[in-house]
Amino acid sequence: MDDVKYKNSFRQLIVWQESKKLTLLVYEFTKDFPQEEKFAMISQIRRAAYSIMANIAEGNSKRSCKDRCNFFNIAFGSLSELDCFAEIAHELKYLNEEAYRKLLEFINKVGYLLNKFVRSQKTFPKS
Repeated sequence: MDDVKYKNSFRQLIVWQESKKLTLLVYEFTKDFPQEEKFAMISQIRRAAYSIMANIAEGNSKRSCKDRCNFFNIAFGSLSELDCFAEIAHELKYLNEEAYRKLLEFINKVGYLLNKFVRSQKTFPKS
């Protein structure tokens, strides 16, 4: 698999790696949600999670700071959406306290990393 990775790949970005872990965590936790949520909350929370990593990947491929930052801002929006869904899932008892705290820990970590990454993009234009 290493031979298909290329220079400046999004896969090398720590923020993308952590958002991938967050996405996998969301899939793990949502598999135990009630079946009636399959086409409602489960679908929405999963889409929000993978949207974060997808927008980081797509933004990383753009040449201008404005284009890159647009995708990173969309990733921030998806992160906020995920945070919102996590809270309601916790209040509905779909997520226990431990799972909720672990999810929030990852949400906060990805938010921090994404914020730092966006700042670095504004400082150092991509060649």
